[in-house]
Amino acid sequence: MGLRTEMPLLARHEGAWAGEYVHLDRDGAVLDRHRVEMTCAIVGDAAYHQTNRYTWADGRVEVHEFPGVYLGGGRCGFNTDRLRGEFWELDDTTIYLTWRYKAEGENLRLFELIVLSDDGASRSRVWQWLRDGVCVRRTLIDEKRVG
Repeated sequence: MGLRTEMPLLARHEGAWAGEYVHLDRDGAVLDRHRVEMTCAIVGDAAYHQTNRYTWADGRVEVHEFPGVYLGGGRCGFNTDRLRGEFWELDDTTIYLTWRYKAEGENLRLFELIVLSDDGASRSRVWQWLRDGVCVRRTLIDEKRVG
């Protein structure tokens, strides 16, 4: 059995997405806001690949690649120059991720929920950034399927 069979919700996320990231401090003040264009793909039986293109109002652009591997048991892992972590399906609509930015050290952990709409046309995501167990930031992301 492959990744597509073992993680059917992840397979429903394949395609192109567009939306907005809004980063908030612990009190809800906006720290940053930018657009995202993203592609998600399952490659073969045991690999996942995501490409994110971020665009800010001032014209800045960043592109990041997120290759992942199927670890078995319904879990995927990723380990890039910037971050490392794992994700898995909680139920038929929700994916859970946990990761660390390598430059930030071990005391900053991020936790994300991705909830796909029933029709698969939109999804909402929320990150919680915890430093030493205390939430210091939240990121809200709303996306629409564009391809």
